[in-house]
Amino acid sequence: MSRLVIVVEKASDWGSYYPSDNVVTAQEYLKEPVGADDERTQVINLCRTYKYLGTGYYVSLLAEARGHKVIPSVRTINDLRRRSLYGLDVEDLNQKLQKFLPDGGRDTTDFGVLVYFGETASDSLGDIARQVFEAFPCPILRIEFERERVWQIGAIKPTGLHTLSDPQEDAFAHELDKFSKKLWRKPRQRRKFRFDIAMLCDANEAMPPSNKRALKRFVEAGAELGIEVDAITKNDYTKLAEYDGLFIRETTALDNHTYRFANKAEKEDMVVIDDPSSILKCTNKIYLHDLLKARKLPTPKTEILYRDEPKKLAELADLLGFPIVLKIPDGSFSRGIVKVDNVERLKSAADDLFQHTALVLAQEFMFTEFDWRIGVLNREPLYACKYFMSRGHWQIYNHGAKGTAKSGGFETLAVREAPADVVKLALRATAAIGDGLYGVDLKQSSDRLAVIEVNDNPSIDAGVEDAYLGEDLYRRIMDEFLKRMERKRLGLRG
Repeated sequence: MSRLVIVVEKASDWGSYYPSDNVVTAQEYLKEPVGADDERTQVINLCRTYKYLGTGYYVSLLAEARGHKVIPSVRTINDLRRRSLYGLDVEDLNQKLQKFLPDGGRDTTDFGVLVYFGETASDSLGDIARQVFEAFPCPILRIEFERERVWQIGAIKPTGLHTLSDPQEDAFAHELDKFSKKLWRKPRQRRKFRFDIAMLCDANEAMPPSNKRALKRFVEAGAELGIEVDAITKNDYTKLAEYDGLFIRETTALDNHTYRFANKAEKEDMVVIDDPSSILKCTNKIYLHDLLKARKLPTPKTEILYRDEPKKLAELADLLGFPIVLKIPDGSFSRGIVKVDNVERLKSAADDLFQHTALVLAQEFMFTEFDWRIGVLNREPLYACKYFMSRGHWQIYNHGAKGTAKSGGFETLAVREAPADVVKLALRATAAIGDGLYGVDLKQSSDRLAVIEVNDNPSIDAGVEDAYLGEDLYRRIMDEFLKRMERKRLGLRG
């Protein structure tokens, strides 16, 4: 079972609360014999300050050296100490402040709120408080707001338990209790499992990367290998650090919680698929196009359109010929993609897409009856599928169909039965991305082979991608997690 350790700088700092075996002084914690037990240990560092090379700093530093999960981490301490660093992280939050703190909403030009484990007494600032805590996990934070022409976050400061008033102590105790229950679950029967993986899912997502049967099979495959696969949601951000790995099974995007989860998991030195670098490289088609082009990999003829450069739009017909396919950079599942057949439609579609993005990808239209999808895991081919175009449509998914999006048929086959040049090109494409789990879409005609895109977090649905490998597909992915988690536990890399 997990061991909870609450570290205070002086015993008197805990004087307002009931005595607890979980509470130790900083000196007691620092003097603990290294490797005294094999229990998983979570440390809440409540020292008065986290000054560099001070007592609080060393508590977090040695906790990490001992393999304990600690809040705040040394990285968080350093980030909070350097205003130039966290200023970058809160830029987006400053914009959101205007919604909650309109001009004239307060008489003073500055004020502050206390945040305990991401919670604050101000309902209107609750979302801001949670996001600050996600960026800088620290037990007690004071967020200071200032206003010149608009409201903005002036400072984010860690605060000591000893500075709290009686009502504030009560509020802190309440949030500590909630946080502890959320972060450390009661002892479970499942101690037969050597590792734990958090599988990020959204039961309400219209087109998730994996259907319910596939998610269940990931859980079963993990159990066979001594791994507990625990489904979590975006509301479980604060408990992420208790796991050994993160497996994202939601559609990823740079501007939503999936990227924040991946980034936090990587900072916690967890095994994560897909890692934030892969998400960055794959989710933006502009970035991906340049990456593939730089490595001289074959792609459809492509031009980048800029919102403020109408001349390029006028030249597009001569450069690519009709039909032309326009794509927003971050579309997925065939969304944000338009095929145009004439100049009028080109201009209209481009104007519409430019409402959402400053750059648009324009590509020649390559007609094929199906797209190849080669699944790749750790630079090795995993599965091969043919995705056929939706009936009467030019894409695999037809979002214009009545009701839910309609998709074409599929054919799943052994990797060895796929054309060797298709598989080889898929591996070359993913080599530019990383060693995660990818789905490479390619088009093959009589005389051409081209990479359409590389997808992080590829679709793995029961009855589709697993049609050939069956349960072995899920075992292979969980086995890759197992190998990586074992290497981390042994302190190895690569």
